[in-house]
Amino acid sequence: MLTRIPIKSAQLSTIRIVFHAILVTMGKSKNTKRKPKVPDTTIVVNKKARHDYFIEDTFESGVALQGWEVKSLRLKKVQLVDSYVTLKDGEAFLLGCNISPLDTTNTHTIADPSRTKKLLLHKRELAKLFSATQQKGHTCVCTKMYWKNHLIKCQIALAKGKQSHDKRATVKDREWNIDKQRIVRQANR
Repeated sequence: MLTRIPIKSAQLSTIRIVFHAILVTMGKSKNTKRKPKVPDTTIVVNKKARHDYFIEDTFESGVALQGWEVKSLRLKKVQLVDSYVTLKDGEAFLLGCNISPLDTTNTHTIADPSRTKKLLLHKRELAKLFSATQQKGHTCVCTKMYWKNHLIKCQIALAKGKQSHDKRATVKDREWNIDKQRIVRQANR
């Protein structure tokens, strides 16, 4: 026959914590359901921009697109390699972004792959970009395009150009980090 032992609420909470810790160490967590993986929302990344420039500051902007461009972006048919941002009359425009039209594009509209796209930014962000790009050696480039909910966003970076010796130093540092990881892995065996 079991008898009930009176337990205070403070003791009950510590018992729950200890019981949970035991379950976790045994490999059985309280929640057996796995969280679903978050889908990758990245459309395209401009790796060349990170190679050619020092990225100082980044901004998120919207992009004014046509319907066929959105459909092409769903299939990731875009290139940002030589794209850059220009600022005119208090507005920002993305130039050099090549969006390839689909074969099934509407015949009534003319699909221009290298069309200049307007970027949607706040006035304060535009003013900050304009003043920063007036400095010598600074420019504005597009580093990434991605989905945010149902909208297409563009990550713009305020960048300063690298010289060739800077690029070599970056490659040297990257290779040294890889070698360090390899040495640590071999030492742990």
